[in-house]
Amino acid sequence: MGHITPEAQDGGPLALVRDGDQIVLDGVHNTIDVKLAKRELAARRKAWQAPPLKATSGTLYKYIKSVKSASEGCVTDE
Repeated sequence: MGHITPEAQDGGPLALVRDGDQIVLDGVHNTIDVKLAKRELAARRKAWQAPPLKATSGTLYKYIKSVKSASEGCVTDE
């Protein structure tokens, strides 16, 4: 596993993972899966709330609000 985009801030699948969940990493098929029932995932998605940003002002805040994801190069250019 080389790198995973930090999608949890935006409510992606990683945001739904909790301590104790079974995670399956498959290096052959390049997948990562959590072993949960669809019903449980749906309940977690419904209850999910975005965590607070790590910064609320200054340069780091501007970076957080404008940078693309790591999988797109972490750049602020369009």
